[in-house]
Amino acid sequence: EFNYETFTARYGNIYTTRQLLQLFQRAYGQFNPIESYWKKGPDQFIDPFRPTIQPTGFATLEELEIDRCQHFAAVREAFETLDVFIFTLGLTETWRNDSDGAVYPLCPGVNGGVYEDSTYSFLNLSLEECIADLNKFVDLLRSVNPSSKMILTVSPVPLMATAEDRHVWVSTTLSKAILRLAAESVSSTRENIAYFPSYEIVTSPASRGKYFAENLRDVRESGVAHVMDIFFKQVAGEAPLKAGFVSDKDNSTTENSFESLERIVEAICDEEMLGLQAP
Repeated sequence: EFNYETFTARYGNIYTTRQLLQLFQRAYGQFNPIESYWKKGPDQFIDPFRPTIQPTGFATLEELEIDRCQHFAAVREAFETLDVFIFTLGLTETWRNDSDGAVYPLCPGVNGGVYEDSTYSFLNLSLEECIADLNKFVDLLRSVNPSSKMILTVSPVPLMATAEDRHVWVSTTLSKAILRLAAESVSSTRENIAYFPSYEIVTSPASRGKYFAENLRDVRESGVAHVMDIFFKQVAGEAPLKAGFVSDKDNSTTENSFESLERIVEAICDEEMLGLQAP
């Protein structure tokens, strides 16, 4: 619930290439955004760059700033000591502060802050921007960890919503195509960077849609198990982890497991909050 032991560091969801790049820059003091907090009610301070990691917000601004310092220290340690960095490309759509270009995982106003046209704008990253962001990040990562390797994947989860004036599925298709091409460009032109096809495994016609839940958005545990099984066998060269994944053959177990998975997704996925905003 508080996003501990969920990711390598307590950074919440990193959806876009721009967000990843700015995470590094903020952690190393290369970028200091103008907006350092949002308010949510009189006694809740929200970190704009991790808007859901603290379910009730921080009680004081000082508490938020202390936690952020600890967070940046953990991020630096992760970047400097990792062997392989695995990053899942999720979205091209984001929201930015027009004053300094800072981007957020959630639109201001969804969970803290107030949206104003004079301050924020919608940004849908192009293929060229995604490639440039990834290449810049790789350069920065290797400036502190020269031997680091990287695996890129693309999330098979469709967009919850789109800020473009079109159906969300059209935006999903375009976004995933851009991210897949960006991953291909960087993995094929840079050393020690590989692409792992988790997107293709889940969305392939060969899967017959069985890895998507009834809402046609969330990925079932059986789909996650299949992806991880292939990853450990083909990439890591090890036996797959046994993490209690279930088979679709046992419908009752699968449904109970999916209910549990839904609760986990709701707790860690910032984009799920967009569904709560729909009229």
